[in-house]
Amino acid sequence: MIKIGISSSFMYPDLNRIVYGPKSLSYIENDMARYVARKGILPVLIPDLKDELLFDILAEMDGFVLQGGVDLAPGTYNEDPIGRWKGDRYRDVYELKILDYAITHSKPLLGICRGFQLMNAYFGGTLYQDTCTQKTGVNEHRDAQQYDTMKHPVKFVEGSFLSKLYAEEKDPFVNTVHHQAVKDLGNDLEVYAHSDDGLIEAFGYKNEPAGKVMGVQWHPEFSPTLGNEIIDEDILFEAFLKHVKSST
Repeated sequence: MIKIGISSSFMYPDLNRIVYGPKSLSYIENDMARYVARKGILPVLIPDLKDELLFDILAEMDGFVLQGGVDLAPGTYNEDPIGRWKGDRYRDVYELKILDYAITHSKPLLGICRGFQLMNAYFGGTLYQDTCTQKTGVNEHRDAQQYDTMKHPVKFVEGSFLSKLYAEEKDPFVNTVHHQAVKDLGNDLEVYAHSDDGLIEAFGYKNEPAGKVMGVQWHPEFSPTLGNEIIDEDILFEAFLKHVKSST
């Protein structure tokens, strides 16, 4: 089977938690598991281990997905926190190892939401720590109650990988579950899409074939919530899988 490594989300010790209160947890959100798993594809949650064991596991993967979750730590893109958004530096360091392995070993990689933002930081870019308070004229992109029922139009850059992939979409929408966003674009990244208020929504790494190493700000794994109100998530993943299969 083809093995797709998925970065872990973390929960840290919390004695107010009834189960595993004093323990650290590594987990995958179920929609992500369902999105990646399909006939002949094995989703593998990458555990938080010491490097000598972690890299042995990474070597067995055919491709990687960086899943969403908590904010990046501002220090990861060389900024100081502007408020309460301190992020998760521990997870950043863990995922940067996976990301660097994928890039240096020319492995297919898909970054989703936080993963997309981490890719931007890896390539030298920066983020708005809180988009609404740092950039004028932007829409609200996250609501804890509405969550993945929120959507907005997306504009594909003419001639880009995604504009060709979704050429049949006349009025494309995506979901939106983020309060941080790309500010300065990282080096060697090509923008594939913008939101209707001008934020960068997708990009690809120029030094690999289009779509082999890419990131999206939206959550394709959450697409069943809105169904045909937003673009077909499988088109994106199948394009990524083509690169995975050609690399095995």
